[in-house]
Amino acid sequence: MSRDESNPSASELPRDAVLVVDDERPLLDVFAEALGTRFDVTTAMSVREAEFIMRKKSFKVVVADHLMPGGNGMSFLVRTREEYPHTQRILVTGYMKPEMLLRSVNEAALFRYLLKPVSVLELVTVVAEAAKLHDALLKVAADDVL
Repeated sequence: MSRDESNPSASELPRDAVLVVDDERPLLDVFAEALGTRFDVTTAMSVREAEFIMRKKSFKVVVADHLMPGGNGMSFLVRTREEYPHTQRILVTGYMKPEMLLRSVNEAALFRYLLKPVSVLELVTVVAEAAKLHDALLKVAADDVL
């Protein structure tokens, strides 16, 4: 067997699944395009749509805007933590009060929060780090079972 046959190209390897939730279509499109080169990106424009999608597909990372009509991103990430504890959570916000930061850490166990405007490079880097942590946590959990 040749070396090429034993090592699939990067395009053949499964990509980490990421869900991005934001009610602003232009921002959602920018985030999806930036992440789409490295990740399998799914988008949702509301918390309700995101919760529906999460029942159908597993994600390593969820990136959610904080303030959206019809649902709060922080509350959504708290529920995500409860239902999908290994899924890493990233909150994007235009304004972070100290008490909100404390709540984020305590209730949603955020991997990180990003302040708007978010640089595309920072977003991709943070999501990649979160996906690595997801894998590490699953490995630890699997090792504990054995």
